[in-house]
Amino acid sequence: MFLEIVTPDEKVFEGEVESATFPGSDGSFQVLSDHAAMISTLGDGDIKFIREVNKKDEETHIAVSGGVVEVLNNKVTVLAEKIIKD
Repeated sequence: MFLEIVTPDEKVFEGEVESATFPGSDGSFQVLSDHAAMISTLGDGDIKFIREVNKKDEETHIAVSGGVVEVLNNKVTVLAEKIIKD
């Protein structure tokens, strides 16, 4: 499935992923390929996604503070209010 993460200032990530986990306002949830259509608000926490890099699974974490996620037809769009950088 295709994941795109954007903020008001920049595009943070876009690409194919195997799964993604989000910090929902009411608890974390995971999205896999062929997930039902949905829209959810995000709380503070890490977006975690797994993608294949050089035939190995690689997990990436991006800390966000609020936002919205939309899942539709194997495309996941995240509109994050703010990315929290280390």
